Amino acid sequence: ASPFGTALTPVQCLHYALTRPAVASVMVGYDTPEHVAAAVAYFAVPSVNSFVNDLCRRFSTGDFAEMRDFMASYGAWAAVVSFALMIFQSVAAPLPAFILTFANANLFGWWQGAILSWTSAMAGAAVCFWIARSLGREAVEKLCSKTGLAAIERFFERHGDQSVLIARLLPFVSFDFVSYFAGLTSMSFKGFMIATGIGQLPATIVYSYVGGMLTGGAKMLVTALLILFALAALAVLARQLYREHASRGKEGADAATGVSQGADVLDMTCADDAA
Repeated sequence: ASPFGTALTPVQCLHYALTRPAVASVMVGYDTPEHVAAAVAYFAVPSVNSFVNDLCRRFSTGDFAEMRDFMASYGAWAAVVSFALMIFQSVAAPLPAFILTFANANLFGWWQGAILSWTSAMAGAAVCFWIARSLGREAVEKLCSKTGLAAIERFFERHGDQSVLIARLLPFVSFDFVSYFAGLTSMSFKGFMIATGIGQLPATIVYSYVGGMLTGGAKMLVTALLILFALAALAVLARQLYREHASRGKEGADAATGVSQGADVLDMTCADDAA
């Protein structure tokens, strides 16, 4: 199983396998010419190899300071690199987006970082949406896994039209899987982007505000913040589930009342006929 909880890309699989102790070579298979090209680039182009290795290492540390330093090394292009990384992690890489959000705020300032993180996440969501809408479910399952996509499908069935908005408020629901599955539904692109923009804004602001004050060693504070936000999101979800349960209970009670009234009318009719 992936250490990130979702499927690794072909290049990441190669890197992970070859960096295990006592592993000298790997036997791999490919589904598309693009997979072959990516693998060849990993081995044949030193700069690609070095870039992928360094990027995966920085993300795997869980330390936003690593990512901040990586982006800062590009100087005036740091914001462009951050934007591209956010889209990259949205589409294919099982990388935690909140690390980029913290790094953006710490590098550019909290409100500038928030704008950068929000807009780049919106772009990543749009790319995932259109990949799904253009290529269909089979392609999406290769990017997300059938199990992950099925879990999101159940979430959509449960929450209906509000699924995207609710999912964006919950940090433990995969941002990317939701974007992909929304592209497989009849939801309009405009409605998807509005729900995504509104839903992800609170988390982006909170993460950015805190990220602007953090130092590289403040992992305990980051962990506490994530737990607090998760609890708040759970409260929102619990409230939504309670309202849905109460609504179904009311509908059931109304239906039972209707049946009872119908039975009373039938009894009265039979009594009149007997008389």
